[in-house]
Amino acid sequence: MVTYGIGELEKLLGVKAHVIRYWEKEIPLIQSRRDLNGRRVYAKRDLTVLFRLKYLLYDRRFTIEGAREQLFREHTGEDQNLKAHIEALRSDLLDLYFLVHRPDSP
Repeated sequence: MVTYGIGELEKLLGVKAHVIRYWEKEIPLIQSRRDLNGRRVYAKRDLTVLFRLKYLLYDRRFTIEGAREQLFREHTGEDQNLKAHIEALRSDLLDLYFLVHRPDSP
């Protein structure tokens, strides 16, 4: 399973680590794990939730409460066709991004 450190998320999302930690506290859908060294690591699913959350907060001007409700609506199956389409596109874009930007890429 591919995981991302909080430093990588800072660069990808363009927000500070303390903001990511706050979002993680406020949005139960974001579930970081700890690696063997005790550092937070995030799965690809967490990354997609964080990108969606940032969009809702910064671009759509949702409050954190409103964004939480919207994310839960999307997660529980309301707007299922739209959600599936968005997830597929986001997954493809993230795969392409990391193919190009991973340090171990040619």
